[in-house]
Amino acid sequence: MANQKGMSDKVKGAVNKVKGEAKDQIGNAKNDPQMQREGQKEKTKGNIQENVGKAKDENHRN
Repeated sequence: MANQKGMSDKVKGAVNKVKGEAKDQIGNAKNDPQMQREGQKEKTKGNIQENVGKAKDENHRN
C-alpha cells in the first residue's frame, strides 16, 4: 500500500513540475513575472512531492 502512495506522489510531482515549467516558459515569453513566479512555485512543489514519494518508497523497502 505504501508503495502505491509513493508512486502517486511521484506522479503528482512530475505533473506539477511539467505544469510549472510550462507556466514559467509562457510567463517568460509574455514578459509576465507573476506567471513565471507561479511556475517556479509549481516546479518546487513538484520536486517536493517527488521527494516525498521517493521517501515513502524507501520506507516501504526497509
